[in-house]
Amino acid sequence: MAQKDDYFYQIPEAPETYTSGHILARLIDGVGFRYYWATYELTDAEMDYKPGNDTRTILETLQHIEGLTGISRNAFLGKPTDFSTRILSDNLNDSRANTLNYLEETSLYLRSHQLSPDQQKMIFQSAGGSREYPLWNLINGPISDALWHIGQVVSFRRSAGNPFPSGVNVLQGSKKN
Repeated sequence: MAQKDDYFYQIPEAPETYTSGHILARLIDGVGFRYYWATYELTDAEMDYKPGNDTRTILETLQHIEGLTGISRNAFLGKPTDFSTRILSDNLNDSRANTLNYLEETSLYLRSHQLSPDQQKMIFQSAGGSREYPLWNLINGPISDALWHIGQVVSFRRSAGNPFPSGVNVLQGSKKN
């Protein structure tokens, strides 16, 4: 059940100033708000739904979003993402909780830090070595991809018979009761 004290039940108040951290935090808040409501009241019964043979299930899509938000959090916090040890959740509740936690942690960090594209890097590690990408690639890559897939979850849940909750206003970042 949605709680008004859940971090992404509504988008947090906007800061009074514009800084790079504030702007990026607001972007993450938009992702978190959309994800919160896109996944609100999904059920285990819907996790295997997929609209076609060559698409992901809802659970696989949620796992992908979990991974993308974990990459984003790691990059902003200055941590590499190690693909050789990364484990994604195998159920709706854990995946949703992890994703919302990654987004909240990222938003709170960004609200209190000034960032520079020269300082923030997205670092991928694997058994084959390490690759580094600038902050710009994080925005057009994992963050934008997460938004894309959140839209898919909304579409998939509608097709599965569980429409997006009414009263959610993405422009204002609020929910009417």
